Amino acid sequence: MSMFPVARASRRIALAGAAALTATLALAAPAAAHAEVETGTPQALAENVTLTFVSEAESASAGFTQLRVVLPDGIAFGDVTLAEAPKGWKLKATDGGYTVAGPALKAGVDAEYKIKVRQLPDAKEIAFKTIETYSDGEISRWIELPGGDTEPKQPAPVLELQKAAPGAAPISPTPTESATPSPTPSATESDTAAAGSDTDDKAAEEDSGSTALVIAGVVVALLVVGGGAWWLVKRRAASSPS
Repeated sequence: MSMFPVARASRRIALAGAAALTATLALAAPAAAHAEVETGTPQALAENVTLTFVSEAESASAGFTQLRVVLPDGIAFGDVTLAEAPKGWKLKATDGGYTVAGPALKAGVDAEYKIKVRQLPDAKEIAFKTIETYSDGEISRWIELPGGDTEPKQPAPVLELQKAAPGAAPISPTPTESATPSPTPSATESDTAAAGSDTDDKAAEEDSGSTALVIAGVVVALLVVGGGAWWLVKRRAASSPS
């Protein structure tokens, strides 16, 4: 039997396998996430859990300078501490989450950092919407949540959680620092009214004092005038012939 038919069949099988692999990779590419989160303890109500975040670099000319993350329900900024980050990067609170930022990374270098969470919420999955900023000002938003029949084009990092361990319960919330009191407390309505009352009383006292002085002056003047008139009358009577 000729070997050519066998060779042709082998080539066809190889080509078919390559085509199938190419199709598989093509279908898988859109689902690849460019911002991810993972942990070794993906369990609801787990305590002191370290989460690792990775944002894949997409720019060939600029590097990451900041990652802004929106925390899911059940995790407050006070429950988060920075465990590891690129050199010089710091964790700061924002409205609804935090930022991890610092000196620009080199172009093409992924941004990877870790945070420690006091306790994971009691949920099936939690999403960490992430906004990436590059040194040239470019912004990439990975904030879309899964749902429906269409695959998100820019999915947010999502962490799927296992059921809570038996007996696990939410711990008390982390106490927050009270607001720094103002050095000069603002006046309340009652304080303002009292201040106005005191001012009116002082004004009344000053007015009454002024009135008393005027009356006393008038009395003295009358006494002086009356005494002078009495003296003139008496003198005239003494000098007139009897």
